[in-house]
Amino acid sequence: MPLSSLPPCAVAGINEAGTDEAGRGCLAGPVVAAAVILPAGFSHPLLNDSKQLTEARREKLRPIIEAEAVAWAIGIVDNEEIDRINILNASILAMHRALDLLSVKPGAVIVDGNRFKPWSDIPYTTYVKGDGRFGNIAAASILAKTERDRIMMKAAEKYPGYGWEANKGYPTAAHREAIARLGTTPLHRLSFRLLPEPSLFD
Repeated sequence: MPLSSLPPCAVAGINEAGTDEAGRGCLAGPVVAAAVILPAGFSHPLLNDSKQLTEARREKLRPIIEAEAVAWAIGIVDNEEIDRINILNASILAMHRALDLLSVKPGAVIVDGNRFKPWSDIPYTTYVKGDGRFGNIAAASILAKTERDRIMMKAAEKYPGYGWEANKGYPTAAHREAIARLGTTPLHRLSFRLLPEPSLFD
């Protein structure tokens, strides 16, 4: 359901930042998060959870969000750091980095999902499927997704053969087959199961 009929944030009257990440389940590349503070009363008929939007609609919304937001920022944690601290911690760290870069300090933070760690001295609330409930989280999900897609499109040029221009590093059959055939790249997450376990009947 489009978010145009919903408030841009969970708590009115404060600069509340919504934050979300993209790329948590990928086999390669970074996890990317965004934080967005939307102005009171902001709405757009297409605004929704990034997973419910086409790539074209996400790209259409990105410059609108960037232009209309009170503040926005992106945080990135690369694959080597993911391997060192695990993907959950990396996802939260990426959100913290995005919040650190906001030009306006928020009065509260709302987070997509059910796991987070305190950031600064600011109160936070987690919301399962928050990207489908609040405009600022939806906006963050769009910025995170489009930024990560752009990163993986560039990476596909440097490391051809893995289909990143299409699968963006997610564990598709074609991506796993390419890993089996070509081996790993410096962008693969070595702490992840990159190949399926062999069947006892193989």
